[in-house]
This record gives sequence, C-alpha cells and structure tokens, in this order.
Amino acid sequence: MRVNHVGEVCAQALYQSQALASRNPALRAHFAQAAQEELDHLAWTRERLDALGGRISLLTPLWYGGAFAIGSLAGLAGDRISLGFVVETERQVEQHLASHLDRLPAEDTASRAVVAQMKEEEARHAEEALAAGAQTLPGPAKAVMRLVAKLMTSTAHYV
Repeated sequence: MRVNHVGEVCAQALYQSQALASRNPALRAHFAQAAQEELDHLAWTRERLDALGGRISLLTPLWYGGAFAIGSLAGLAGDRISLGFVVETERQVEQHLASHLDRLPAEDTASRAVVAQMKEEEARHAEEALAAGAQTLPGPAKAVMRLVAKLMTSTAHYV
C-alpha cells in the first residue's frame, strides 16, 4: 500500500504541475478536477497504511518534487503531449493496480476495494485525456516512463 500511496503523491504533483503549465482554461480545470479525485486515492491509501500498521515512504517529498518536475516538462511540451502523458501514466498505473489486485490476499477486502476503485478511476482519467485530444507518445517515451515507474515502485516498497 506504501507504493500506491507514493503513486498518489506523484499523481498530485503531476496534475498540479500540468494544470499550471496548461494554456487552456478548460484543460486547467480538467487537471484540477483529476487532482481532486486523486486526493481521495491519497486519503484511502493513507488510511489503509495506517490500518495495516505501515508507514508512508521516507522519500515522499522527493517523490512529489520529482513528479512535479516531470509534469512541468510534460505541460511545457504542450497540451496534447501533456494529455498523452496522462494517458500513458494512467494506463501504466492501471496495470500496476491490476497486479496488486492479483497479489492482495482475498481476505483483505478493504485493501482490495480501495485498489479496485482506484483502478477504475485511473482508467477513466486515461479515457478522458484521450477524449480531450491526447497525442500518443512515442515508444521510447513510454519505455522511459515504465523504467522510471519501476525504479519508483521498487524503491518505495522499501524506503
């Protein structure tokens, strides 16, 4: 659940930075709404961590700052690319959450409910970004994103 919490910290930073960089008022509102929904995910993962006797990552400020910088770069590249970044990010997160559902114990219904709801909402965020005009990112950009995500999830699991 700590890894999921870090993901939600990063989602906050990504959406906030992309909203700041967007030149389109409707898109800024879209990013702000998505960030608001991600606040729910952040709260849910924190509650589950607390209930399970876990702790948040010791690197939380670093995760936020790094994600804010990445989101800023995506936003500065233009709205269509920024939206493409959202699509790819949310699809990778959806896959990550699906793998967590496969590994969570069946009896941990509370964690399973949180992860399932988050997975559903992340998929919706990707679809909304597509509908708003997302540009498909090139393969190498997607590969770098997967590599960064793997590094983040591996580190956050322990630290």
